[in-house]
Amino acid sequence: MYGRRVVMSRIGKLPIAIPAGVTVTVSPENLVTVKGPKGELTQQVNPNITVNVEEGVLTVTRPNDEKQNRAMHGLYRALINNMVVGVSEGYKKVLELVGVGYRVEMAAGMQNTLNFALGYTHPIYLQLPKEVKVETKSERNQNPLVILESADKQLIGQVCAKIRSFRKPEPYKGKGVKFQGEVVRRKAGKSAGK
Repeated sequence: MYGRRVVMSRIGKLPIAIPAGVTVTVSPENLVTVKGPKGELTQQVNPNITVNVEEGVLTVTRPNDEKQNRAMHGLYRALINNMVVGVSEGYKKVLELVGVGYRVEMAAGMQNTLNFALGYTHPIYLQLPKEVKVETKSERNQNPLVILESADKQLIGQVCAKIRSFRKPEPYKGKGVKFQGEVVRRKAGKSAGK
């Protein structure tokens, strides 16, 4: 038997346990809706992929081993799992502002808007989506923090990437916006000539 081996997606075949308080419904158009204590999320699933919910366990199956179906099998299983975790536990990200004079605060008179001072000549305002809860912390002798919480993993990741893009951490002094606990690779600066 030297034929091609059929390899099942290791991620795709894993069942998803649905926690208490979370309901998953699949419409005839293959629209998966997940409701839980933290909110409600929906995901349109490709018609080739089948989503079954039985006795508190969700399984994702594919019709055959075509390359496209194999790719989507693991993808949709991961997306649905992220939704289940999001509506039950939620996602939390903490960003740290490293640099002299770097500040962040809620913009006065503007709903769900952050005001950043990141060493530019102008302040940067960022309007956040209503699905993302935000909190800022500024303590003496500590770097200012931005704490983001949301049920939607993709959305919170996108918001973090946007904030980080305002001033990415640089390798010489380590200044910039970074995730809490992120290690920035440092470089030695120019050494003085003899």
